[in-house]
Amino acid sequence: MAVQLELLVDFRAKIGEGPLWDEQAQVLYWVDIMGNQLCIYDPVKKQNTPIDVGQPVGTVVVRESGGLMLALQDGLASFDLKSHEVKILVDPEAHLPDNRFNDGKCDPAGRFWAGTMAFAATKGVGSLYCMDTDLSVRKMLGEISISNGILWSQDHQTMYYIDSLKMDVRAYDFDLKTGDIANERVACQIPKEMGLPDGMAIDAEGMLWVAHYNGSRVCRWNPQDGQVLETIPLPVSRVTACAFGGPDLDQLYITSASQGMSPEEWQKEPHAGGLFVCSPGVKGVPTFRFKG
Repeated sequence: MAVQLELLVDFRAKIGEGPLWDEQAQVLYWVDIMGNQLCIYDPVKKQNTPIDVGQPVGTVVVRESGGLMLALQDGLASFDLKSHEVKILVDPEAHLPDNRFNDGKCDPAGRFWAGTMAFAATKGVGSLYCMDTDLSVRKMLGEISISNGILWSQDHQTMYYIDSLKMDVRAYDFDLKTGDIANERVACQIPKEMGLPDGMAIDAEGMLWVAHYNGSRVCRWNPQDGQVLETIPLPVSRVTACAFGGPDLDQLYITSASQGMSPEEWQKEPHAGGLFVCSPGVKGVPTFRFKG
């Protein structure tokens, strides 16, 4: 049975990204990276509230002590939901003004992982960082081109990570206590005709849902054998990320981008940059909060 896709917000985001479901608030956070916007979508009110954070924002996570954490051009920052105050906590790449933070998420121990890339998507100049709960930051991987999707298996023993230009999903042994990663290997090899692997989500069965940029689709991948299990086609080519949400975690929210589109492309894809949702027939898992 074909999955029914719904356009929730016709936002025309330049680069919609970083969708994250807040179980407590029952809202979806997401960002428009180059629009400098943090967005809050309330599915009950069917209302999307954009907030200008003053600079490119790569991703958002919920902070257990209150508010949010953002990965910005100028570093990792806290965000107050009431005052909208942005406070930069650390900038590990202050010496790299042509870089910005991109996608990121929290691990099961409450650490905040986020990676960087060049504005020009120059190969190999980004890194993956981990902010611990004491706000110290470690560089975990270097020579990254476009740091993207990152998540953890339900048994907390494997980390999955996407550097888009490598055209694959990598798996790492993950040490929950220390946050260390080891034994890098390819879990899923992405054929070029499917588009760049971008953001991703994990479902309750341990399968990976990967957004394919310039591929007009989200695919469900089995990280154990690298096979595609399901494909959800979208009416936009620049599909960027996805996240499970809703009261039962059975809705898949999907973001997209519109940056660099020609007038001809806009005619073909009038809803590019929009926020979409579907019911994929499987549930997701709760997201982790930053414990710092």
